[in-house]
Amino acid sequence: MHAELYTDGIEEITVSGTIVRVDLVSLSPTERDANNVPKRVFSQRLIFSVESFANSVDVMQKALQGLVDAGVIRRNQPVESPNGASVVRDALTPNSPRTHNVSSNFR
Repeated sequence: MHAELYTDGIEEITVSGTIVRVDLVSLSPTERDANNVPKRVFSQRLIFSVESFANSVDVMQKALQGLVDAGVIRRNQPVESPNGASVVRDALTPNSPRTHNVSSNFR
């Protein structure tokens, strides 16, 4: 059996030459911030070549499109900022309500 890894999200992506490092985080079961929200703590790092990172992003974009097509999530339309530029806020919005203890990556 293969080991499986769970993550609550990505904290940071760092590119250094031909290497891409993706820092994964988990919500702490014990530590909370001033708003009583679980703190995000570093859990593991994924290290890719730039080529494998680009391929992985392509696979994730296809999976995301499948979720959008299935109606699981929806993309918000860009809104106009005061300076006239289009910005996307909360690029993805779930179609079902979330509890308060959900990763901030999915709010």
